[in-house]
Amino acid sequence: MSAVAVLLRGAVRRAGRGDGVYGALRASSVVDASSCRASADVERSYASSCTETDHHHHPKVLITGGLGQLGVGLAKLLRRRFGKNNVILSDIRKPSNEVFHSGPFIYSDILDYKNLREIVVNNNISWLVHYSAILSAVGESNVALAKEVNITGLHNILDISTEHGLRLFVPSTIGAFGPSSPKDPAPELCVQRPRTIYGVSKVHAELMGEYYHHRYGLDFRCLRYPGIISADSQPGGGTTDYAVQIFHAAVKTGQFECNLRSDTRLPMMYIDDCLRATLEVMEAPAEALRSRTYNIHAMSFTPQQLAQEMQKALPDFRITYNAEAMRQAIADSWPMALEDSAARQDWGWKHEYDLPELVQTMLTRLTPGKRLAHAA
Repeated sequence: MSAVAVLLRGAVRRAGRGDGVYGALRASSVVDASSCRASADVERSYASSCTETDHHHHPKVLITGGLGQLGVGLAKLLRRRFGKNNVILSDIRKPSNEVFHSGPFIYSDILDYKNLREIVVNNNISWLVHYSAILSAVGESNVALAKEVNITGLHNILDISTEHGLRLFVPSTIGAFGPSSPKDPAPELCVQRPRTIYGVSKVHAELMGEYYHHRYGLDFRCLRYPGIISADSQPGGGTTDYAVQIFHAAVKTGQFECNLRSDTRLPMMYIDDCLRATLEVMEAPAEALRSRTYNIHAMSFTPQQLAQEMQKALPDFRITYNAEAMRQAIADSWPMALEDSAARQDWGWKHEYDLPELVQTMLTRLTPGKRLAHAA
């Protein structure tokens, strides 16, 4: 980080984030005439008295790693809520035409500190959702890249978010637990000794976020995601990927070879629940959050249970098993369920999709217009 950035951050902290350098930084941002220039404190409880045309002060959101499984879906949800131009997707890859034309998109490399900082200042960003990450299975085959993206990239995000008074969301994962963590369910606070670079980097993110919150007042928020299942995008190299691939295979060929054992029980969640949880924890008033990292849970199942539920709609579907040693070892080190009573109490988390709803929704999305058998 440049010496200027360090000095600025010190000045920001000394000014209590309500004025001084922080105010100057905000005032120098590119903003439109209708924007409110709120102090960081007001921004933190963003339902402030500022007014725009719709009488709400909307956050200006940047999503990093936005072309992965979650970013495009979250952008849709947030744009419906806050307005199309208030949510900027970013990635180092080229977006599809559909994504490019659906709202603001910007090239952003989280390893380029200066570029990232420019984006935050020039677009008057107030919320940052940090989805850039190398996932579990891919991370094990490229540890150097996983360290760079998941750890060095995170440090850039933490420093910039602190310097500019952002509300920061970083997802964690069931992969943040390890073989010595309680498995059924894994509580929020327990021994975490993950055996993957992905898991280690996510424990690091949880602890660093919490540290920055206590040390510098960073408004850091984190959810431990289960395996996420979505019909819209291809999975990105995680261990729970089978639960997405199985649906595509069932619809295309009627059969699927699973790379985990039939009895591998893992926590899963339909993407709509995951995205809604992310929005809800970001909107929760700071005083409601007794913790900065929460477990969220919806359902747990094995490949065999998933296949059986699918066979109610697709009776001819066949599954075989050929466990891949690395993925199986990762899955075996993870919890079978997550204990999430704190999220349910503190900010009203509630999942809507269990296994039957998940299967029906996925198959309906992937086979438009086709009649599916319904279980009696």
